[in-house]
Amino acid sequence: MTNDANRPVCGPCVVYPELSYRIMAAVFEVHKTLGPGFLESVYRKSLVEELRRTGLRVETERPVSLAYKGRGVGQHRLDVVVEDQVVIELKTCRAFCAAHRQQLMSYLRATGLKLGILVNFSGARVVSERILNPRAPRDSSDSPGPTHSQSPRQ
Repeated sequence: MTNDANRPVCGPCVVYPELSYRIMAAVFEVHKTLGPGFLESVYRKSLVEELRRTGLRVETERPVSLAYKGRGVGQHRLDVVVEDQVVIELKTCRAFCAAHRQQLMSYLRATGLKLGILVNFSGARVVSERILNPRAPRDSSDSPGPTHSQSPRQ
């Protein structure tokens, strides 16, 4: 399916369209500058610098408390959170697998945030997938229109 501009339409709406665009522009800039082959920590530091350079609020290693039936059972740290709205999970692997998607979905459920973006820097081209938390409430930041997401998970 395409819209009037012959761009693919992958879903009924894009969550945080302007913020997503700015995040992905930073991801592409980091990959263009560094290329593949570095450790995840190098890409994380570089991406954080690029996002902050563009004026976005960025938090790294945000702690998330995990509960089981109302009792605390552990804690995890998120790679990157942008504008208190989007979780970015960075990878340097051959390809995403189901466990990567499930991990990010678990982080979204634990935080109540709506959108997560998986980013893999290890290839000649950066690969990303948008993951939505179906349990997160919809709000006015959701915008109708086309998306260029690489994943049907939009």
